[in-house]
Amino acid sequence: MKIFYSPTSPYSNKVRMAARYAGLETENVLTDTNGNPQDLIASNPFGKIPTLVTDEGKAIYDSRVIMNFIDRETKGKLYPRNAEKRTDVDILEALCDGICDCLLAIVYEKRFHPPEKVHQPWIDRQWEKAGRGLDLLNANMPKTGAKLHAGHFALAALLRYLELRFAGEWQKGRPKLKNWPQKFEKFFPDYAQFKV
Repeated sequence: MKIFYSPTSPYSNKVRMAARYAGLETENVLTDTNGNPQDLIASNPFGKIPTLVTDEGKAIYDSRVIMNFIDRETKGKLYPRNAEKRTDVDILEALCDGICDCLLAIVYEKRFHPPEKVHQPWIDRQWEKAGRGLDLLNANMPKTGAKLHAGHFALAALLRYLELRFAGEWQKGRPKLKNWPQKFEKFFPDYAQFKV
C-alpha cells in the first residue's frame, strides 16, 4: 500500500500520522503535484494528494475517505463506535480540515498571483473564517489521552501547517491551542517526524 504525499500538505500529514498510529503499513511516496506525475494522475484524475493506492491497485482519495479506509482496515482504530462520539470526531475533523482549506486558499492566492494581482479582501475573508475556527477550537479543545482518534490527527496536522506557513500570526489569545502539540506528542511521539 502506498500514499502519495507532500510533507507540506496538512491533509497528507493527517493520513500519514493516522496510518502510523493505527499500524497500517504504507510506503510514503514523495510527490510534486506541480509536475503532474503520471503515477499519481493514473490513480487520481485530480492529481491531488494525499492519494492512497492499495496493494490491489485500488486508488482512494480525499483525506477523509482515506481516514475512513484506514479505520476499516485497522478495525476501528481512528473513529469511535458510539454514534454521538463519532459525530463529535467527524465535526472536529471537518473543522480542522475547513481551517486548512482557508489557509491553503491564502497561500495559493499569494503564490499564484503577482503581488499587484493579489486580492487582499479574499485573503482577509479566508483569514477571518480561519480565525473563527481557531477560536472555536481553542474554546473547545478535545480531550487527549492514550486513545487518539481521527480528530486528533486532523488537529495535529492543522497546527503543523500553521507552524509552517503562519508562524507567529495565530497564537495570540489561543494558549490552549498553542500548547496542545506538546500534549499530543506525549501520546504520539512520532509527531516530530512529520515536521517539515
